[in-house]
Amino acid sequence: MALDYGTKAMGVAVSDELRLTARPLTTLRRQKLSDAQVAAHVVELITEYEVALLLVGLPLNMDGTRGAAVAKVERFVAHLQAHADVPIQMPIQMIDERLTSREADARLREQGADARERKAKSDEYAALILLEDFLAGVA
Repeated sequence: MALDYGTKAMGVAVSDELRLTARPLTTLRRQKLSDAQVAAHVVELITEYEVALLLVGLPLNMDGTRGAAVAKVERFVAHLQAHADVPIQMPIQMIDERLTSREADARLREQGADARERKAKSDEYAALILLEDFLAGVA
């Protein structure tokens, strides 16, 4: 499973058991949800899809340096690992997510998605790209 963490929304994508294919799953709208509530949703998805490895996009700056957004993602991952109800007991790997949002938007445009659709699905498609890159050995 891959997560594209954002302050407003988090995209989620999953692969099949054999790690051959990947698909966008959902976008978790954060709105007024705390990290604990978002973590609980992620734990539910991990359980439902029997996830063995969790990938989380790391929002590096374009020059590869770490910015303020990286710290937010790391805090969220730490929260997931220490989740009070069901701590994550699987490997969590953070991978470079630069340009995934741009590529997600381009893919959705190619599929004929209008602006509203692109906005609704871009996060889960960014997570899909993270997962595809990982499965292809790029990440």
